[in-house]
Formats: sequence, C-alpha cells, structure tokens
Amino acid sequence: MAPIPFILDTDTAQDDCVAILLGILDPVADLRAITMVAGNVGFEQQTDNALMTLSVAGALGDVPVFLGCRRPMVRPWVSAENVHGDGAGGLSMETSGLKTASEHGVDALLRLTAESPGELTIVAIGPLTNIAMAVVKDPSFAGRVKSLYIMGGSNNARGNITAAAEFNFYVDPDAAKIVFEAGFDITVVPWEPLTVRDALFSREQMAEIASSDSPVARFFTAVCETTLEFDESVGIPGSSHPDSMTVALLLHPELVTHSAAYAVDIEADSELTRGYSAMSWGVHGLKPNARVIESIDSAKFFEYIKSTMATVTTPSRPIVGL
Repeated sequence: MAPIPFILDTDTAQDDCVAILLGILDPVADLRAITMVAGNVGFEQQTDNALMTLSVAGALGDVPVFLGCRRPMVRPWVSAENVHGDGAGGLSMETSGLKTASEHGVDALLRLTAESPGELTIVAIGPLTNIAMAVVKDPSFAGRVKSLYIMGGSNNARGNITAAAEFNFYVDPDAAKIVFEAGFDITVVPWEPLTVRDALFSREQMAEIASSDSPVARFFTAVCETTLEFDESVGIPGSSHPDSMTVALLLHPELVTHSAAYAVDIEADSELTRGYSAMSWGVHGLKPNARVIESIDSAKFFEYIKSTMATVTTPSRPIVGL
C-alpha cells in the first residue's frame, strides 16, 4: 500500500500526541507537516507538546512544525486545560536550539496544497481556525485538498463542553461554519456517540498498552492519565481517543464499519447552542456536504493503537519524567 500523504492540524494535548505518533510510526503514513492552532492548552505549551512527541518517536526535525492562528477568528480563546492539564502529563523536554518553521501555518497549508494539488489530505483535530483562514485567504484552497478529515461535533447527541457543543466547534464556530460551506471533501469523526462508544479504552486496556514498556508506551500512558481521570470524573468510563481515531480512519479505512452522507452546519450565532453541529441525515431535503462516521471496529482500533505504541524508538532528546 502506497503511503498516504497528509498534514496534521492540531492543538497538541493528550490524544493529539497519539495522533502525531501514528503519523510517524505507521508505515502507511506520510506526515508532511504539522500546523498548530489555538485550542486545548496554551499555544507555546501545545507547540512544546508537539515537539516532544516528535522526539519520543525519534523524529525530531523530520517533520516541519508551522505555527498557525493563536486565537479563534472572532471570539476569545477558550482552553480545555481543566480537562487536559498541560496536555503532556507533566512530562517536559529541553527545547533550546529547536526552531519551528518561520512560515505561518495558514501560508504553509496554502503553499503545500498548491505544490501538490489534489494529493494532500488534511486531518484537523483542533478548532478549524487555520483551515477557515486558508479558505478566506484563498477560496481555491478547498479544491486543492484531496480530502479533509475533521474531528469535531456530535451527531445528534450531547456535547462535551456544553450540552449542545463539542469543544473544537465551540471554540471557533465561525471557522467551522466557513469550512463546512467551502466545498471540501469532508469526513467527520464526531465526539458523540462515536468516540464515547468506539474509541474509549478502559483502565485494563490502558494497562495492556503500557505493558510493552517502550518509550512510546510510557509516553502514551503519561499524556493520557490526566484526561482519563477527568473523563472518569464526568461519568465516561475510560480514556477517550477521538484524535488518534481520526488519523487511524484515514490510514486504515477498513476500520470504518458504517458511515453516511449528512448535511452539516454549525451554529455560530446563539450563545445557548454555540458550536452545535446540526447533522441532517437525508430527510430534510438538504444537499449532503460531509460523510459522517457512525461506527468503527473498536476492537481492531484498540489492537492497532496497542501494537503501534509498542514500537521501540530512540527518543531524539531526553524526556524529563518519562
């Protein structure tokens, strides 16, 4: 199978780190670039988290990291630090001498897709600010992207930051609205019910992953623990992995057991339902603009994560606390 080239747009914390690891360690993956967007934790912290993740995989310097938008398009930034802590489980790495790319993340998205039109997929696992800004700057951008995989929203189900909204769409609903109207070939990986049902690992499964004791597995355990504790505190019985699932479904579409075409729109005006993703399933006379994943093979997904996290690597730089 030919490697799948893609760009990962991320607000690196917890499962975003796992998504990066898949982009490096899976032989099917051809991770061309990482673009950073304001989301889960402070911008500098999430950038450090991305660099540390590359280091754990032994790939520091192999994939360019571009700094994108540091706040949503219109609204103040909202963090998820109450969920993720620092997003790195307290791990840290000396970053002296390390440099991110000088080009802005939005410009990198435009340039890379112009250099390889129709070849690159974008996997967006944070708020959609960078993607929307690229559309605003160059409306032909959407036509150059092979496909856009989005982790976000809930499929006619509850949110995870408000009753109505999932975090990524809530943080920048204006960007999400632009993206769904831009003409991308979109696949949506929603929080509810998909993640909470099919991409949730129990404490026992987390222990199985940790048992390989590779640097990657130890890193995985550390970065996921804070979020696992939060999930348990709100009644979710396990560690949630929506971001790594999104990358996994691009690289291994056979994991998808059911998907359907939907007309998706985002609420950006009401404060009560800000970020709500209205997903119409075909009975309302609306033209579909996205494929929404409805179920995956959760057992195979777990085995995939378990085997990939067992990969033996030599970290590029020492990780304090690992």
